[in-house]
Amino acid sequence: MQNGHEPQKFGEALGDFSLAEIEGESITLSQRLKGKKGGVVVFWSGICSHCVRYDKFLNEFEQHYPQLALIGVASRHGETIDMIRQTRTDRSLTFPLVHDPGSTIARQWFTQQTPRAFLMDADRRLIYRGAIDNYKYPDDPEHAAYLVPAVESFLKGEPVARQETASYGCAIFSVYYILPKAL
Repeated sequence: MQNGHEPQKFGEALGDFSLAEIEGESITLSQRLKGKKGGVVVFWSGICSHCVRYDKFLNEFEQHYPQLALIGVASRHGETIDMIRQTRTDRSLTFPLVHDPGSTIARQWFTQQTPRAFLMDADRRLIYRGAIDNYKYPDDPEHAAYLVPAVESFLKGEPVARQETASYGCAIFSVYYILPKAL
């Protein structure tokens, strides 16, 4: 974990973590990165309307980029492992998904909404942080991909032109999630 007050610095190692995969086995980030050139961690939620849009992209990610590991981290407050399992079944999700109860890793990684992606090298050094794209569909003339160009530059050994983009999406933790039912 970083010093607790500043977001991660590019080129410095992101914190390692070990979390339970939604089927029960633990996944450790550093172990997933072994033998890979790097990896992507996406903070994700099964009930986030923004995340649904990336199901196919995340399911196919490791096929397109076998040199990279992928982990989806479900950190949204109140989202249970049973809810995530049901979402995986309902939406035919195949990418590795871990549960971050209490949003501990999300907080350590200064993540406030889903989806939010982190691209790192095999030593967990941060290369890119932010949105997957500008939330426009690829056939929209205003579509701008952010994660894919960063991945492709990294895999070619080139500098990443845009290391960070603003994230947007569903809040991981909000006071509205914990308000009493009757006000």
